Amino acid sequence: MWGRTEQQDFRSRVRGTLLGAAVGDALGAPVDGLGLGAIREAHGAEGLTELAASHGGGRGTVTAATQLTLFTVDGLIRAQVRRDTGAWHPPTDLHRAYRRWAATQRDWGPDERRKEDGWLAREEWLYARRGPARACLTGLADDRMGTLDVPKNPGDQGPEAATRSAPFGLLVGWEPQLVLQLAVECAVQTHGHPVAYLTAGAHTVLVHGLARGESLDGAIQRTLALLAARPGHQPVTDALRHALGAVRQGMPTAGRVEELVGEGEAVGALAAAVYCALVGEDIRHGLRLAVNHSGASAASGALCGALLGALHGETALPPGWLTELEGRATVLEIADDFAMEMTQGPALHSPAGAAPGWLARYPRA
Repeated sequence: MWGRTEQQDFRSRVRGTLLGAAVGDALGAPVDGLGLGAIREAHGAEGLTELAASHGGGRGTVTAATQLTLFTVDGLIRAQVRRDTGAWHPPTDLHRAYRRWAATQRDWGPDERRKEDGWLAREEWLYARRGPARACLTGLADDRMGTLDVPKNPGDQGPEAATRSAPFGLLVGWEPQLVLQLAVECAVQTHGHPVAYLTAGAHTVLVHGLARGESLDGAIQRTLALLAARPGHQPVTDALRHALGAVRQGMPTAGRVEELVGEGEAVGALAAAVYCALVGEDIRHGLRLAVNHSGASAASGALCGALLGALHGETALPPGWLTELEGRATVLEIADDFAMEMTQGPALHSPAGAAPGWLARYPRA
């Protein structure tokens, strides 16, 4: 049962998670893949400290990570709505949502004739290509859904599956092991290497713990315990333990973040994000730490932003950054829809009937 206070707290954490991930993504995008020396040469001795232009857009421009995160939320809502029909297989609904994102990367703009697409796929700003990973494009290029038995791109260890997975952690009514399983089953639709899909699962469980009101330390310990039962977990477990160990090594520095990032694959981005979330004096400080390194700055920024947003809620996010964030209205709209679906879903739809406006936004098709 959701009381009013619980609903308000949950909505704040949902908004915080999605806005935090988007802000971290936008902050890191201009320096993504640049060496630390090049970042400092371009932005000063402290590195990048404010939003900057990227991908041919203005300040606050997001990447494909934010686009895909929004479609993750869309798929989760659609799964709940489709459950009224007796069909219940969330990975399939998420695959359909990701395929709708893939269409935005091919088409010139929304096709108003496709009513089954729902409202999100009609947002014109999402039709810009913002550095989508090859694994995401190839993994979603056809109707075949990758599974744990037959994953897509089994050699890819990139962070892109993890950066879109925070919304799974907002399923606070689910047990953490089920949230982990769903994140993994959806990650293998584009990233089939255990490092990539278990990193996605780990990040999801961290968000899940924070959204339920746990401390970050407590969420990390729960995540380590759940990972221990998964084949191929060692690199992810080691990365989380490395992040915890780095906290005890003194004042946070860019060099320490750089060491955690390592080769810049999924585990490095997660380790950096967790470390920066643990040591950041506030969200602004944590995100600045998370993006100033030679690895996947947008990914580590997005992962760190989701953790800090889930932990502190939307009101802790830097307001100056939010005002410039691309797509903020869309992020808020789908965040509020998700919170409403999770807390008041039975009032919106049931097998016996549904609010017409809700089905227009999230069709059962």
